[in-house]
Amino acid sequence: MSATAISGVLVDTWAAKSRVRNAALVLGLTALTAISAQIAIPLPFTPVPLTLQTFAVLVGAAALGAERAVLAQVLYITLAVAGAPVMAGANGGREAVMGATGGYLIGFVLASYVVGRIASRGATTKISTTALAYIAGSATIYLIGAPWLAYTTGNTMAWAIANGVVPFLIGDAIKAVAAGAVLPLAWKLTNSK
Repeated sequence: MSATAISGVLVDTWAAKSRVRNAALVLGLTALTAISAQIAIPLPFTPVPLTLQTFAVLVGAAALGAERAVLAQVLYITLAVAGAPVMAGANGGREAVMGATGGYLIGFVLASYVVGRIASRGATTKISTTALAYIAGSATIYLIGAPWLAYTTGNTMAWAIANGVVPFLIGDAIKAVAAGAVLPLAWKLTNSK
């Protein structure tokens, strides 16, 4: 099985498309993002906690595709703005969304599109291309998150990179490897039925 032989995303191989199914997938990824946010480790030197959100966001995008994943992240942010305790530490509200980590949240939306589009071309059938899609998604999140962090905290970009990117790179590498293992295995299991 080659990455070029398959197009589309994983969930579209499981059942016929329908509005109800798509809505359930969007709601499921929104819930997974919120739950993953609660698995958080605060870091004393930065307002950005270590969470499992990026894994949920990017694997969700790879499995569901761009449109559903973007909708899930827009819904997640909407719930947060409305005050639902869906952010790390059971936080929510407009101020929390517009705070230091707000750029990462916007990055989730853009990264969902990037990873979902890459996945729709069959990239998630191989470990290497899945990991590369995950890295592209992480980079997208950082491209929005770090400047936002610098601006909202009144610090320099160098500070934002040192405190909002560098401490998370090892974890992102581990998550990329995990995604690289999980998604191609799911494709193999799906195609063996």
